[in-house]
Amino acid sequence: MSEVIYQCDIIVIGSGPAGQKAAIQGIKSGKKVIVVEQEAKVGGACVHRGTIPSKTLRETAAAFIGFRRRTGNIFKLELNEETQISTLMKRLEEVIKAHEHYMGSQLERNGVDLWHGRAKFLDAHTVEVLKIDRTRHKVQAKTILIAAGSQPRNPENMIVDHEHILDSDSILSMIYLPKTMTVLGAGVIACEYATIFASLGVKVTIIDKTDRPLSFLDPEITDRFVKSFETTGGRFIPKGAVKTCVWNGVDQVITTLESGEVIESEKCLFALGRVACLKGLNIEAAGLKATDRGIIAVNEFCQTNVSHIYAAGDVIGPPSLASSSMEQGRRAILHALGLPIGKSGETLPMGIYTIPEMSSVGLSEADAIKKYGSAIVGRAKFEEDARGQIAAIQDGMLKLICDPQGKKLLGIHIIGEGSTDLIHVGQMALYAECDVDVFVDNIFNFPTMTEAYRVAAFDAIENRLKLAH
Repeated sequence: MSEVIYQCDIIVIGSGPAGQKAAIQGIKSGKKVIVVEQEAKVGGACVHRGTIPSKTLRETAAAFIGFRRRTGNIFKLELNEETQISTLMKRLEEVIKAHEHYMGSQLERNGVDLWHGRAKFLDAHTVEVLKIDRTRHKVQAKTILIAAGSQPRNPENMIVDHEHILDSDSILSMIYLPKTMTVLGAGVIACEYATIFASLGVKVTIIDKTDRPLSFLDPEITDRFVKSFETTGGRFIPKGAVKTCVWNGVDQVITTLESGEVIESEKCLFALGRVACLKGLNIEAAGLKATDRGIIAVNEFCQTNVSHIYAAGDVIGPPSLASSSMEQGRRAILHALGLPIGKSGETLPMGIYTIPEMSSVGLSEADAIKKYGSAIVGRAKFEEDARGQIAAIQDGMLKLICDPQGKKLLGIHIIGEGSTDLIHVGQMALYAECDVDVFVDNIFNFPTMTEAYRVAAFDAIENRLKLAH
């Protein structure tokens, strides 16, 4: 009796943001799609250990400090010294279940065939799936998308015990809110958790080998971020090379720097980036090979060197955002099926859910100068915005980047609570190729934070006129 090999049009490995959107696009295009997910629930790390859990805790922390600010501290609102993390995340299970239900039901009602098991390439068109009942099944497809996600990158010479020294997958397993915490790394995950815990009263120290956190952002934004972090009692140690980081067996994690400085803390978070989950996929059998950075190389359409195999999300590296992963998965399937892709996603916004938030889209001031020789900049400070004062969101700024003539809009950079929503106004202006004057020629509701666009535009126009004279 010949072995049964299942046939479909598209195989998607992973059900996180990239995989889910890719599968839906495939189904909407009239194709038969099989999604292989090794976890018991759909959603990947984004839902269970990453975006959803961390942002849920962030909302609690932001609400806590926001309430005190907006009420002028007239109510005595303090956290107990023995506050349990679980009490700060009572909504987490509800939020995760809701997102699981949404993603799962969307796959189900659209007719996506969901297989729970571990995928392994046998050749460029065949994937073997070891299902949870230990049976093995083979499936072939014309198009395959790898969206297997990522896991924390931890140094080989330091031990993550997930109790005292934690990584981004285990940080929320802490029982009690610590008094002190050391964060190794200054990327997105590091800075988000650092500011969340600092806002909850934890004394946090960030250590990184770079000279500033989130070095891919506009320096003016990150300078403001560091100052804001320091007002919560936090400390950022730049160019800090870590020699050792160990639990002393009693009560402290001891972090020793190459400089000789020693930092003691109750907990330590390793947030040194993430690596693609490629182990066990046997991608070599499909003619693929991971890069030196441990990711899969793709072109602008998320296509690998094997033309019918695509990869999207964390497995292809930065920006590694849920939003970008969704779009990568969707566009990959459109390209594979020869369907119109639409305008290139050059106006992809970046949202950093620190406290306060940071967001950007388009060119930074440095990038604009490098590309055009110079740039005209317009700024609006949130403390000068009526809504900023009313809502106690004074700690922020909106920055517009324009071409050397001060007309064409090139980039928007924002720091301040609500900036991840506010950025979309600028994103649409960039997408429509509007001049900066569009923010002056149109009226915004008063009072709103969106008025910052008008103020920044007036500032850019004033700088433009100064240059002309």
